[in-house]
Amino acid sequence: MYARRVLDSLSAYWPHLVAAADVVLGLVCTGHVLLTKRDPRAAGLWIGLVWLAPVAGLLLYVLIGINRMSRRAVRRALVSRQSAVLREFIVEGVPSRSDEPLVVGNAITPLRGGDLAYPEMIAAIENASDTILMSTYIFDNDRAGKQFCAAFAAAVKRGVEVRVIIDAVGLRYSIPSILSPLRQAGVQVARFSRTVLPWRLRYANLRNHRKIMVIDGCIGFTGGMNIREECLLSLQPDSPTHDLHFRVEGPVIAELQRVLVEDWEFCTGESLPTARFFPPLHACGEVKARAIPDGPDRVQDPILWTRMASLARARQRVRIVTPYFVPEPSMIAALGMVVSVGTRVDILLPADNNLRMVKWASTSLLEQVLELGCHVYMVRGAFDHSKLMLVDDHVVQVGSANWDARSFRLNFEFDLECYDTPLAAQLHELFEKKRAESDPLSLEDLRARGRLVRLRDGFAALLAPYL
Repeated sequence: MYARRVLDSLSAYWPHLVAAADVVLGLVCTGHVLLTKRDPRAAGLWIGLVWLAPVAGLLLYVLIGINRMSRRAVRRALVSRQSAVLREFIVEGVPSRSDEPLVVGNAITPLRGGDLAYPEMIAAIENASDTILMSTYIFDNDRAGKQFCAAFAAAVKRGVEVRVIIDAVGLRYSIPSILSPLRQAGVQVARFSRTVLPWRLRYANLRNHRKIMVIDGCIGFTGGMNIREECLLSLQPDSPTHDLHFRVEGPVIAELQRVLVEDWEFCTGESLPTARFFPPLHACGEVKARAIPDGPDRVQDPILWTRMASLARARQRVRIVTPYFVPEPSMIAALGMVVSVGTRVDILLPADNNLRMVKWASTSLLEQVLELGCHVYMVRGAFDHSKLMLVDDHVVQVGSANWDARSFRLNFEFDLECYDTPLAAQLHELFEKKRAESDPLSLEDLRARGRLVRLRDGFAALLAPYL
């Protein structure tokens, strides 16, 4: 009888109890947002979602809004700025908001498209004699992925130690995934940041978006290219994708390797021996290069600030190629300041984008960019995933980061900041070819959009802090 009375009381008051619990949890989430979110726009979005969609907002914030990526930095003396390996190559007196040193003596070779990059990468794997470390966002179980898997398997049989890091979300871009074939081949594989979500989510944040591979501690590859057959245009894939990658040699390789070693220890807890993974390095060219790792575990935003600093030093021209362009207000203001002193700014974007929400938000913000005097071009044909920034005739920034909040604050990225006139000349030539395959975008084109389309794009732009 007593139990029935308790149940009757609960049934009468449970809506009030649920409402009270929701208010308490909402207050807790609001406090957490205010204490942890540095971007006021992102904080406002989360607080609004928590209170306007009580249960769903709380669940979304717990699942994807909390940054659980704080981690202990694993920095070894062999690859620090004070190490004997890098000391003789460090260029002093070059200011940067990044903690990484600028080192001379590097060779950086552009590789346009998977038909050039993949054979170079596989040849390096086939010539490996000791170690291979690789990190990628997407590693598909398709014709491209199987080529790499076979090369890794052969390397393992030769006694090479092969370790591969694949982002847990990026791993799901193909079903079945490449995980089992790699492990059957003897490759040690780590999934970066496993997620409770059972599906692939294109807009998931806090992901490892880096693309780095280092062979024997002395030959590296980095850029924006994933491992998937879409990049092999010779295979005539269903969704052809243009992309840009780079072969790297020289002292800066130690910085690429350090990032890989840190990520491997984060994923597995295994500390890799410095003597084996960090051999002595020698000058291979004339390029000055700085590695810029970035991610939500860092207090500052080194990639964002490096690009802002490059814009501040621009005197003649700035050229940007990116698949995802959702600049925050400070970046739009910086572009406006560059134009105001007579520097020309050209931005190349893909006409067809694979992320609709990003495309809508970008289109809405482009009106501000064009009003400032920047020039925007839409690349025709296959989706262009290339990432490139050129400043004047000697500054180059390449890597995995796009021009959006996800790259600057929410994902783990890796860029290279390079100073070299011949390298810049090669990439200016590539830019010219891409621009020849593009159509200029005008303010009249944007303002001719229908009212409903502009409303849709404007709503998407509200989500810019998380796109």
